[in-house]
Amino acid sequence: ARFDPALPRDPAREERIDAAWKTLLDGVANPDEDRILARLRNVLDAMLRTNFHQRKAYLSFKLESLQAGDMPEPRPWREIFVHSARMEGCHLRAGPVARGGIRWSDRREDFRTEILSLMKAQRLKNVVIVPTGAKGGFILKNPPPAANREAFLAEGIACYRLLVQGMLDITDNLDGTTILPPPAVVRRDGDDPYIVVAADKGTATFSDIANGISADYNFWLGDAFASGGSAGYDHKIMGITARGAWVMIARHFAEMGHDIFAQPFTCAGVGDMSGDVFGNGLLITRQTRLQAAFDHRHIFLDPTPPEAAYDERARLFALPRSSWADYDAGLISAGGGVFPRSAKAITLSPEAQAILGLAGARHEPTAIMQAILRMQADLLYFGGIGTYIKSSTETQADAGDRANDAIRVNGAEIRARVVGEGANLGVTQAGRIEAAQLGANGQGLRINTDALDNSAGVSTSDHEVNIKILLADVEAQGGMTRTQRDALLKSMTDDVASLVLVDNALQSLAISLEVAAGAGALPAQAALMARLEQAKLLDRAQAGLPDDATITLRAAENKGLTRPEAASLLPFAKLWLNEAIGQSDLPDDPAFLPLLRAYFPPALRENFAPHIETHRLRRELVSMALANQV
Repeated sequence: ARFDPALPRDPAREERIDAAWKTLLDGVANPDEDRILARLRNVLDAMLRTNFHQRKAYLSFKLESLQAGDMPEPRPWREIFVHSARMEGCHLRAGPVARGGIRWSDRREDFRTEILSLMKAQRLKNVVIVPTGAKGGFILKNPPPAANREAFLAEGIACYRLLVQGMLDITDNLDGTTILPPPAVVRRDGDDPYIVVAADKGTATFSDIANGISADYNFWLGDAFASGGSAGYDHKIMGITARGAWVMIARHFAEMGHDIFAQPFTCAGVGDMSGDVFGNGLLITRQTRLQAAFDHRHIFLDPTPPEAAYDERARLFALPRSSWADYDAGLISAGGGVFPRSAKAITLSPEAQAILGLAGARHEPTAIMQAILRMQADLLYFGGIGTYIKSSTETQADAGDRANDAIRVNGAEIRARVVGEGANLGVTQAGRIEAAQLGANGQGLRINTDALDNSAGVSTSDHEVNIKILLADVEAQGGMTRTQRDALLKSMTDDVASLVLVDNALQSLAISLEVAAGAGALPAQAALMARLEQAKLLDRAQAGLPDDATITLRAAENKGLTRPEAASLLPFAKLWLNEAIGQSDLPDDPAFLPLLRAYFPPALRENFAPHIETHRLRRELVSMALANQV
């Protein structure tokens, strides 16, 4: 009645079917069954599009999540669900212009919960760019044995393709400014042509695959659909996510009077040198003294790292594949070593016991990993997957990462002076606040949020997509060939990185200034939170922001917002301001053209100024730039 494109819209027929449904539902005696059926009906009522009538080997559905009944918060603006015998996947968007990565998830039972948490973080991370947050993910239903790497990867790619195809099946296309609805799809919503993807855990090399599908569908964004492909900016080669995180880390240390590029500092971490964020991060400065780390395979201990440790980390990073087991044992200091996490117990040297704060020689790997998280270090750096710190008031279930329940510790137990979150979801928001107040042996440690610390990768992707949109117009008008475009993109790599890192530095400064205002700023901050709540942009409990009673108590104790709280509040303020500017005439004012031009690298400002001024996302770019200036 609603989605068959061969049938004309017939409201009377829909009403008859609806009445029949209600009659049948009234006959259901079991309350649990009644509730389940009612929720299924809610989902049907929230459905906007489906590819059902395209008759493919998989199904995709687009939902208006706000209308889908009892769903976990925060609810996406729209979501797409793709189902087949081989996989399930979803793509959640916080708004019509949204961007985020696609994750190959191993959480078969609750992958949507994982993706929702990532979308929430992405939404806050994206305040420094044009699109709001989005996130996608998929799971394999029949994975080959992981030991068969080629078969496992092939199945993952096939299922990734199904998710992307399912998304584009029900997404509008553009021909110039003309909307082209997808074939055999009834649209119960308005025009919706903007959908883009990016890399995430497990899909770091899949951007060319996604862009190939985009080409197959003749999608208007072309290879701007998936950033980071062969004709895009490779985040690992640029090291941009880690570089952005270490801009934040450098400010933490600078405000404590420590120059991380001139003075040694100790470090503990989660990750290994084969990874983008951890590997690049541990090569930012030769002053890093990495004493301990773990990933999903090994535990690495190096109590007094020699100068050669940096070069050995660089060697591992340069290998096509590596693990801590590849580290040259002859370069590890006395008492250190590399140990498998699968061991029943590990015998620690006195030197290792000393840095970990553990008494006795034999310990289970879980106890050693907990000790690494708690150890007395200058920096605790997250560059791997997982949530490892919560608050003492949260349960393990609250952290939403069952795989690491046995390792996770509380924020108050963290003794490091600084926590850097190069990875997503390493710490819960409540865990951050507790660490900021009670960590570092009760003194309170320095920590932002993951959304702030690792936002440079997102910003780089945003620049890439918007540059490609601009240059697509140049190409279409005969101003350059694709080969020339690709060469220009490559030549601007360093300039794009500079734009992104300057923005990161300013975001970090903004947080420091907000925190430095202390208790004196609480009345204004409380008023801002109240207005954001009235605008339905903020839920304080979900955002980990203090309620009025807590603010009153803080004021009495002459304490202001913690860094994680300020880092959480600032993006909501920017979102609010961005939306308000976007609904006004300000983005159309020629006075703001310099802000628009400043978003792009010098080569584009100098050679393609008219195309910048007619950019398809001009208004959004100006709104974002203005919001970030205030």
